[in-house]
Order: sequence, then C-alpha cells, then structure tokens
Amino acid sequence: MPALTSTWLLLVGGSSHFLKLSRVSRTAWCRSGVRFLSQFNQDQGPMTLASLGLTEFETTNKNKSIKREKLCPLTEIPKSKVKPLGNKGIKAAVVKKSLHVESAPFSAKSFSELELPPLLLERLESEGFKSPTEVQSAAIPAILSNHDVVIQSYTGSGKTLAYLLPILSQVGPLKNESSSDGKSGKKTDIEAVIVAPSRELGMQIVREFEKILGPADKKVVQQLVGGANRSRQEEALKKNKPAIVVGTPGRIAEISAAGKLHTHDCRFLVLDEVDELLSFNFREDMHRILEHVGRRSGADPRGPKGSAVRQDERHTVMVSATVPFSVIRAARSWCSDPLLVQSKKVIPLESIPSGPVILGPTSSSSTTSNMQVQGTVQSLPPALKHYYCVSKLQHKVDTLRRCVHALDAKSVIAFMNHTKQLKDAVFKLEARGMKAVELHGDLGKLVRSTTLKKFKNGEVRVLVTNELSARGLDVAECDLVVNLDLPTDAIHYAHRAGRTGRLGRKGTVVNMCEEPEVFVVKKLQKQLGVSILACEFTEGKLVVNEE
Repeated sequence: MPALTSTWLLLVGGSSHFLKLSRVSRTAWCRSGVRFLSQFNQDQGPMTLASLGLTEFETTNKNKSIKREKLCPLTEIPKSKVKPLGNKGIKAAVVKKSLHVESAPFSAKSFSELELPPLLLERLESEGFKSPTEVQSAAIPAILSNHDVVIQSYTGSGKTLAYLLPILSQVGPLKNESSSDGKSGKKTDIEAVIVAPSRELGMQIVREFEKILGPADKKVVQQLVGGANRSRQEEALKKNKPAIVVGTPGRIAEISAAGKLHTHDCRFLVLDEVDELLSFNFREDMHRILEHVGRRSGADPRGPKGSAVRQDERHTVMVSATVPFSVIRAARSWCSDPLLVQSKKVIPLESIPSGPVILGPTSSSSTTSNMQVQGTVQSLPPALKHYYCVSKLQHKVDTLRRCVHALDAKSVIAFMNHTKQLKDAVFKLEARGMKAVELHGDLGKLVRSTTLKKFKNGEVRVLVTNELSARGLDVAECDLVVNLDLPTDAIHYAHRAGRTGRLGRKGTVVNMCEEPEVFVVKKLQKQLGVSILACEFTEGKLVVNEE
C-alpha cells in the first residue's frame, strides 16, 4: 500500500520519477486500478467524483468485507510545493481513471450529491425534481469534469436535464459564484448553444430551461427556431443579451451568417438528437455551426490541431437515444477524447473503432438503417409492452379504434409514414366518435402549437402524425403508441416507441401490419432485443396469440 500511495502522489504532483517506472509496472498498476474500482458494490451507497480518486477508495473482497484505506488528501500538501497542472496529459489521466469505469459508480440519490450550485438545487427542489435518473447521475459529473461526452439513453430517461444542469451550473444566474472561464467576452457573446433538428424539440428544450430558471430569469435563454419571425428573434438577441440559445440548424446558421449571433467565445455546444442532425438536409448549416461556435475567427477547423483548439474553447455534448456508427465517427472528429455515457456505463468512445466522419449522403438518415444499431437495449424505455396485429390496409384505422378501446388508452399517438394519409385517418376516427387531430410539418407554427396544446391538455385523444413527432415530443401522459405504418428501421422504431413509457411509466406499443409485412416485425424484434407479441382485438379485449 505505501508503494501505491507514493505512486499516486507522484502522478498528481507531476514528478518526473513516475516517468521512470517500467512500462510493465505502470500498465499493471492502471489495470489493477480499473479492476479495483469495477468491484465497487453499489449497495454501499452513492459515490461522488471526489471519492473516486482523490480522497479514498472502497474495496470489496470475496467475503464482501469492506476495508477503507485513506490516501493522502491533496489538501495536506503545502500549496507552495504543489506544481500547477500545466501538462494536459497528466490532468486528463487523473480525471479519466475515475470516469472510465465500466461498472456503475454513479448512483446518486439526490441532486446535491452531484456538486450542483445551491441556487440551482433550490430551483430543482421547488420544481419537484427530487432525485436524478441513472443517466443524469452518470452524465452530470462527466460534463462538470470538462469532458466532451456522447449521451445515449432511451427516450424519456431525462437526457435533457443531463446536459441542462451542468450548463446552468456554469452559465447564468444560478451558476457557482466561483465558476469562471477566465474570459472577458462581450455581453452579447453566447455561452451555450443547443441545436435540435425540429422546432418542437427546440421549443421543448426552451421550456425545460425556463422551468428551472424561473419567470424572473427566463430571458437568459432564447429560442431561434425556423418558422418564427427572424427579425423579432434578432431584436430579442440584441435587447435581452441571452447567455443560452436553443434552435434549429437553419435558423442558427442564418442569424450567425448575418453577424447577429456572437458565438466565438461559446463554452458549450450541445447537439440534441445528433443522429438526425447528421442528415444531408443539415449539412451546410451544421458545418457553419461547428466552425463558428466556440471557435475564434481565423482558427483552422481542420487538421490535427483542430481537435485541441475545439477542446480548449468549447465543450461538446452529443445526445441521442441511439448511437449508430455515424455518430461515433462524428464524435471522434468533432470532440476531444469523448466519453460515451450510458445509464450504467461510462467508457472512452475511442474504444469503439470508427473512421472519420463525412457530413453528406453517407451519413444521411436513409442509410442509417444499414448501420449496426448501437446499444439497442438502452434505446427503449424498460417498461414497454410490444405487440403486433395483422390487419388489411383498409381496416387499419378501425383496428386502431378497437385497440384504443380495448386498452382503455387516454392519450394515443398514431404514426403513419405519409403525410397525405393523415387527414383521411383523422376523418375516419372523428366519424366514429373518437376525438383525433393531425400533426405534420406542412402545418403552420401556430396550428402546430395549438394542436399540441390540445393533445397535452387531454382535449384530443388520438394524435395522428408522421416522423415529425418521433423525436422530442414529450407527453408524459401518453400511454399508447400505434404504428399504423411500420417504421423503416429499428432506430425509427425506438424513437417512436419512446413517446410512451417515459420516466419509468408503463406504456404499450402496437404495430399494425399486413400479412406480408410480418417478417419486418420479426426483424425489428431481433434487432431491438425485445419480444413483439402477436395479438388481436376481439370483444373489446386484447387477446395475445401464442405462436
């Protein structure tokens, strides 16, 4: 144990003696350290980042007897003898050893354990947020430790708060008083940019920020989504001087190109639903955002030095329920030593092989289905039940009506692949006395907003929509998702299914298909690792068919 103690102090202090250790001894020490932490028993209580490598370790032997060995805390070293951590490699080594553990040391039972500022904790308590979810417990410490991260967790698991809280702890009126980035940027500079692929998701993120900030400070965040009046958005930027902007790629890039959005000193760049942002439609806009957010003019976005510049000037967070190889390649190209953060695992993304990313047709959503689906178990809410029902095309809407009555569903989202079919489905449901409404991208902003409000308030029982609502639509009361048309791949299935069963609630997913399409259901079942049971709706009940 004395040898281990001295080695640790040599690592922290940056002594040159550590470099003289043999490759074998250093490798063995690191490997034993990882095994040492991976044996930690979650039943012993939550661990904070501070306890993972800087003050004390807890080990469990085969008999589960606990032995606590205290290492010399850093506070016992005289400040005059402590050398500044000028070497980036040494600093990264200390932090990463506490985060690259494949077990789950992050099991916080309250937000106070995550070292969030007191004012932010007060706001969380007043809004009814009592304890963090698993993905929040894992992601918040990683982001607060200045890591670039890729957050993967099923829809409805609390991914928005997982990046929102670390940002608010360092940006805005709720931040730590000691939090400072050492910059003297202008007041008009933005400190955090959150990019979302749709207006609905962008507005939902804004509402989450405003809920935590409170009415008095909600001007700290501003939405820059397409479909709204651009001139008013530019005027609000000039008048309110927000620290955080949330928007869609097109509008953010448009206002940035006009010189009305100052993001060169930005500290955080969040790409929500990043797999969708990689599509060809967002290619040019995303290039501009990546080159200007957190980048000073004249900096070269390419080349081997690009990653170091980006890491020094901004922290990048990517978020999605599914992480295909296109996202992994993007993270390796746009981030510096990123971590893959899942609900019970934090690993370096570099451990997953991938090539450089190309923003273009090769990473479009149409080819995503040909890529291996990553983390399919984590992409679906755990409390869902999955069924499929064979029905002829002309009878699907009537089958939907019988499904809603059989399951006594109060809030239903029905997905179709083609926009033109939505109006006909709504007409048939309304004709049979079931309140329904359509939602798609061709509707105006006001109509879409009103439609969503009616659905969330319970005035409408069935929302018939397309892929527009498959991402980001947060209706906690939704208890049934019906695929009137089967999704094109497992990733789209996961996003659709994630509209129900949110935050641990129960939910049901029913897939309508014709007889020749049953093989598609079987394929989805295999890719997602879930059981999709055959069923029928007879005499007002759901009857499961044994196969």
